[in-house]
Amino acid sequence: MTTPSIDAHVRLDNHPTHSSAVTAVLTGPQAHIAHRALKADGWVAVAENTLVLVRIDSEEPYWAEKAVQALNAEGITTEFTPELREAIDEDWTWVDYPMPWCTRSEIREVSDEAQKIYDDIRHGNLLIHAHARDSHTTVAVGTYLSGGKSVYLHGENHLRQIARTYDSPAQALVAFEEYHGVTMRPGPAPMTDTERAAAQARTSLAVPAVEPQPPRPELETVPAYAAEAGDHDALLDTFLDAHGDWEKWRTWSDETTHAIHESQTLRIERTHEAVPGQTGWAVAAYETPVSERMWFLNASGATPAPVLQGLLDHLADSDGWDTTLGTPVNEKTVTAATQPLADAGWEHTVDGRWIRWTSPAGDAGVQFDAFAARHHPNQSLATWTVWAGPSLDHPTWTLTASPHTPSSLLADLSENLAHGTGTRQVRAAGRERGTSLGATPSAIPVAKFGSAPSRAR
Repeated sequence: MTTPSIDAHVRLDNHPTHSSAVTAVLTGPQAHIAHRALKADGWVAVAENTLVLVRIDSEEPYWAEKAVQALNAEGITTEFTPELREAIDEDWTWVDYPMPWCTRSEIREVSDEAQKIYDDIRHGNLLIHAHARDSHTTVAVGTYLSGGKSVYLHGENHLRQIARTYDSPAQALVAFEEYHGVTMRPGPAPMTDTERAAAQARTSLAVPAVEPQPPRPELETVPAYAAEAGDHDALLDTFLDAHGDWEKWRTWSDETTHAIHESQTLRIERTHEAVPGQTGWAVAAYETPVSERMWFLNASGATPAPVLQGLLDHLADSDGWDTTLGTPVNEKTVTAATQPLADAGWEHTVDGRWIRWTSPAGDAGVQFDAFAARHHPNQSLATWTVWAGPSLDHPTWTLTASPHTPSSLLADLSENLAHGTGTRQVRAAGRERGTSLGATPSAIPVAKFGSAPSRAR
């Protein structure tokens, strides 16, 4: 028996703004029949007699062809544009698919199940109670409103799966909190980029308006110690990319990254979410891979990028961290470490156990604890303190170092503080500006290391 022809025509094309979505334009006196059939198959109307098929698994061309086969069986005339036909015939696979044992059809089955879960959430059939981060993906717990089955969901986009089922929402939530109590958050997770793009494609065929870019901030050149912190993680990544003798190690926690020299005697620990007053960088040197620590240096999370860049440049030198625990800390080593500051006119004062160098503008300084260096040379004490900001007691950032930190490293740091520059956004009118460097003041002798302290801070 011949299927009676329906006076409707469907022309299918690629979506103008979404890379894999498909559009269908309906014409003819009986276009409403095709419209009804496509809506029942998951297509969404975006204009009169215009529908779109948008999925989260990039399989729209495949399912569009399936829809066309069903329309043709009903006697509806269909047409593919050449571009869409090319997309349908394209043989592609997911890159780094986590289930490599699956065939192409099996992968499509997995993603179709993920699509159904996504649609159930989007249409309100699956109520999400809570979500959490699990390693590098999202997990969630929810309940189907029809049937009352509660489920544990694992994964995002085309990889979301029902990993476990429960008899009740209470049972599901108790189990979810037991496993993910630390990162657990109420309600559904924020939309992924894929879900956001799909939502946009279902709304309109128009190209989204380009939001005007905010004006680029005006930058001013300032001393290195007053520059902006910048992107510390990018600094470390660039350093590792440029120096093959360093290797990056991630710990069990995503909060820190370790960079270790091939000799295993110099190590950097980067704490990613350190607030300005907390340690964001910890550098430690060892005589052998299994020996006691020779020296350490810590920098806070707000340390300016030029200061950190100078430190990393010094550490890139294969012998830039070489020192010995038995090397005495004396007037000669302190003078060598701070000579660039004296040459640049930084004010040099001695206050009992404290020897200080302060910038001409009073907005940065270096402090050395002579008493601790003399009487506790082998203890893990921070005898060097570098700071910048309103005052030593209320710094914007600090860098501390132990007694045996190499003089060459400290001298490079001093050189950067005295002469290095960086940039920061221009501050509001009326901001304080540093005075220009003046004449070098008369040198003040360094306090002898045997002198008793007049008072403790």
